[in-house]
Amino acid sequence: MIRIASYNIRKARGLDQKRQPRRTLEVINRLNADIVVLQEADKRIRPRNPAIPRNLIETDTDFHLVEVSKNGVSLGWHGNAILIRDPAHVTQITCLDLPGLEPRGAIRMDLGIGGGLSIVAAHLGLRRRDRRAQLAALCDATADSRHAVIAGDFNEWSHRKGLEPLAGRFETHVPGRSYHTRRPLAALDRFALSQGLTVKNAGVEQGDLARRASDHLPVWSDIAIPSAATC
Repeated sequence: MIRIASYNIRKARGLDQKRQPRRTLEVINRLNADIVVLQEADKRIRPRNPAIPRNLIETDTDFHLVEVSKNGVSLGWHGNAILIRDPAHVTQITCLDLPGLEPRGAIRMDLGIGGGLSIVAAHLGLRRRDRRAQLAALCDATADSRHAVIAGDFNEWSHRKGLEPLAGRFETHVPGRSYHTRRPLAALDRFALSQGLTVKNAGVEQGDLARRASDHLPVWSDIAIPSAATC
């Protein structure tokens, strides 16, 4: 069993318009997750400085930052970052460029558990045609994975449209409505699990702190991974 959480941290800027990285990390700590994928982890303007200082991740959490930065400054790749409690399980990291009108990317992290598990951290585009193309690209990018989870901000308001490229190989799970924190109406933050993986429990962190720290609420899923012997 592994708990994966996804959190669009809005560059650590809360609804009070104050950038408070420690507040964001406190929300993350309350998720009790093994892996947390973050969106908007870096500021938009180059050199894309981190929204959360690296030293705070070290001092305020027991997570390790998965290194994907291409410039030695940012936390992530196209704003996507991954925190993990036990980096010893990581076997490979791949940064992916995604198609679309606006620059987008994703991170594939391979873990040596359950006979092999790929976690993809993604923040999909604002246009549905782009999201479809991006999901198709992620399906291709994980075609060699024994088990795969795509986690992140899917930016999709519909429960029926836009996810067609995942059909047949992935099942999309919606822990709950996560946007906007003032009045959650949309389930933008989701998990897509390949065949063989099972969601045992899932939810949305709705504590007072989470409702102030970003415009998205964090989501999490407890996922059962088949042992290597049963794969």
